[in-house]
Amino acid sequence: MTSVTVSTTIRQPRERVFDFLDDLARHEAFTDHFLVDWTLTRERSTGVGAGARMRAKAGGRHPWITITVVESVRPERTVEEGRGGKDGRRRTRGIYRLADAAGATQVSFTNEFEPVGLAERLQAPFARRYLRRQNTRALERLKAMLEQPA
Repeated sequence: MTSVTVSTTIRQPRERVFDFLDDLARHEAFTDHFLVDWTLTRERSTGVGAGARMRAKAGGRHPWITITVVESVRPERTVEEGRGGKDGRRRTRGIYRLADAAGATQVSFTNEFEPVGLAERLQAPFARRYLRRQNTRALERLKAMLEQPA
């Protein structure tokens, strides 16, 4: 799988950051610059089994993606697996890792994806750059949301 990792430091306790990230219903707020039209696919939006469907703005002819939380270890990490592309053939994985950082939380997000077919393999370097930019912006937006005064 091809992967991209981005990170930031958020001045909030790790448990608070984890609880926010563990709820898929909150992800649209910091990713809607490139992932839109979010719909929850399960009754529960938190923990293992939570799922969502969304559309990637630059997703081409097959922009829909579905994700399901497959691992949720409070307050350390959340792992999401997904499918996208034509007939859901493209596999994806998103991993949020949280670590203590002197009164703050170091958040890293790794986005793994498996290109399907020759065209996607050739476009993979461009996709990595695009995903790095978009995921960096998403973490910046997450940081701004969590650090704003209550």
